[in-house]
Amino acid sequence: MEIDSAEYQLSCELRGHEDDVRGICICGNAGIATSSRDRTVRFWTLDPSDKRNYTAWKILLGHTSFVGPLAWIAPNEEFPEGGIVSGGMDTLVMVWDLKTGERIHTLKGHQLQVTGVALDDSDVVSSSVDCTLRRWRKGKAVEFWEAHKAAIQAVIKLPSNELITGSSDTTLKLWRGQNCIQTFVGHTDTVRGLAVMPDLGVLSASHDGSIRLWALTGETLMEMVGHTSIVYSVDSHASGLIVSGSEDCFAKIWKDGVCVQSIEHPGCVWDTKFLENGDVVTACSDGVVRIWTVQQDRIANSVELESYFSRLSQFKISRKRVGGLKLEDLPGLEALQIPGTSDGQTIVVREGDNGMAYSWNLREQKWDKIGEVVDGPDDTMARPVLDGIQYDYVFDVDIGDGEPIRKLPYNRSDNPYSTADKWLLKENLPLSYRQQVVEFILQNSGQKNFALDTSYRDPYTGANAYVPGESSNKSAVPVKPSFKHIPKKGILVFDAAQFDGILKKISEFNNALISDPEKKSLSLTEVEISRLVAVVKILKETSRYHSSTFADVDIALMLKLLKSWPIAMIFPVIDILRMIILHPDGAIRLLKLLEDENDVLMDMIKKITVSPALAANLLTSIRAVCNLFKNSCYSNWLLNHRSEILDAFSSCNSSSNKNVLLSYSTLLLNYAVFLIEKKDQEGQSHVLSAVLEIAEGENLDVDSKYRALVAIGTLMLEGSVKKIALDFDVESIAKAAKVSKDAKVAEVGADIELLTKQN
Repeated sequence: MEIDSAEYQLSCELRGHEDDVRGICICGNAGIATSSRDRTVRFWTLDPSDKRNYTAWKILLGHTSFVGPLAWIAPNEEFPEGGIVSGGMDTLVMVWDLKTGERIHTLKGHQLQVTGVALDDSDVVSSSVDCTLRRWRKGKAVEFWEAHKAAIQAVIKLPSNELITGSSDTTLKLWRGQNCIQTFVGHTDTVRGLAVMPDLGVLSASHDGSIRLWALTGETLMEMVGHTSIVYSVDSHASGLIVSGSEDCFAKIWKDGVCVQSIEHPGCVWDTKFLENGDVVTACSDGVVRIWTVQQDRIANSVELESYFSRLSQFKISRKRVGGLKLEDLPGLEALQIPGTSDGQTIVVREGDNGMAYSWNLREQKWDKIGEVVDGPDDTMARPVLDGIQYDYVFDVDIGDGEPIRKLPYNRSDNPYSTADKWLLKENLPLSYRQQVVEFILQNSGQKNFALDTSYRDPYTGANAYVPGESSNKSAVPVKPSFKHIPKKGILVFDAAQFDGILKKISEFNNALISDPEKKSLSLTEVEISRLVAVVKILKETSRYHSSTFADVDIALMLKLLKSWPIAMIFPVIDILRMIILHPDGAIRLLKLLEDENDVLMDMIKKITVSPALAANLLTSIRAVCNLFKNSCYSNWLLNHRSEILDAFSSCNSSSNKNVLLSYSTLLLNYAVFLIEKKDQEGQSHVLSAVLEIAEGENLDVDSKYRALVAIGTLMLEGSVKKIALDFDVESIAKAAKVSKDAKVAEVGADIELLTKQN
């Protein structure tokens, strides 16, 4: 069949879904099944009066959240007209009889979203974000196993009767029974979609923007690069063509590894499939299923084509109507509550349906309105935006160790050393990375020959930047001694979280409660589990923090678990609470509940610090308290409970767990900065006493020691506290630090020694 020499054009649109169409299943010659965020599965059959069009024949209702993967059960004795298998965000797998439209089985067992379903003879195999594969037979679970260490995103059956999975761990795995016989390594991000390429191997679509063709030996046969965003789906045809769908709003047709056509859509393309006749079916976030053809007699009429292109045009215009910025990505008016960092800094915020530009007035310490941002160039030409502010560059920085990608904004007019310092402090990273970050900025901004103004003074330390080979600025006469690392400005937070692992641990503990007759009443209901998953979904979408909200019942559920669950099981709950505190709406709702009810947070701290304390509980709770400093609304709480908090965690200074020690040092450093701002001398003395105990430790981790020393130096800038420090022989601590092999510890030791010599 010659279909690869002509371009695909719109054939028809299938309308009926009320939200994103997420999945497509080609049901032999019977029709097409589609799934949607609207919680339905729809089955479409050819219109007998117009063989080009399809009509909705059945609507399958039962899922309580959005539906994703689908599989076709060919007609047999049990399903004379065939059946559909569907998987949903509600953690359920459902089996449907197309003859009646009734649900035959509801398969319960997965703890998190179902991401893939496949037929293995009469068995159903499903994959999930909970990292497991499950096999179901006649409505019953017959086996399950952990197939990856991260979320599984897809599963398909191969002609060889083996299974293959794709995962957020960036790999594919080939399964014979429960045995992994091959791991496919090559993608650099989540593997999202899979498809069989007959007689060749398997296709994979990835968040890294590529499609790969693999031999079953694990060898990459071909890599297709052309999408500019996440690739969600891939499929192949007997003709050798490949189709892919992406978040970049394109379905792409590939031949021999080359993109031969890009089909633009008015939204994200979630799924793509070939019909046997070579037509392409696409599922779009605008709620429409579209069929594309190369056959002239099946191309849509002029009215339908005009309607489609009009919709596409409107979509493209809507994406650039705020001066090239996406309106939904702009922060709200609450962003104006945060002071600017430099005179003339510009920020764009959302006011109703408009984007308004403001400029920071350093002298008057306020944001001045500039005016409405009008239509600008296409958003492909726009400068990148982060938190509503335009920059020349916004770099993606991978710091490794499983940590999420960090965003590093930079303007060519900025000093790269200043940018690096501010970014490292904001991201809670060691200042020893400074030179590495500067080199990264210069390399990626094309400023390899950057000449540093040697009169530059670090806004955080007052020190000049050091550049190898440069002479010192002799004309600069410091009015007062310059310190490299003190005073510390701003607070540190713990903002990285492995949400999949947290949910998995909560699920594990919940199953343990269910299996214990005496504690079963403490377990989560299915509704509560779904609420928990919804909370995590909100927390994952950090770019939506300016607009997303929680319900009071979400926060109440977290506090309920803190109160009722066994003490050994609450650390993953505390970890979610730690991230809720960083969400603007979450922080406010939590404080309201703390004020309206008993202080659950303080009760929790007292409960988990009773000896023998679990390191996991200490670690998560200290980090949660550290994050409270980010929100000024918690100032009174932190002041009122300062003595109780520091006393409760005081035993951490002798902990053998370096992560606990680092978190405890960070807590003390945050309190030092906070109490200086509040002019609380009694509190400063309390913190100094605690932090001196840490600094005296001989086998202390470098970063913990560094933060403790910075806290000491910062506190010593206050006269009365300096005298107390001298009485505690802080000079000996400084001298010991000065001979450290770690540069930053030695430097802050020198800072403290210099302080001791000042009158």
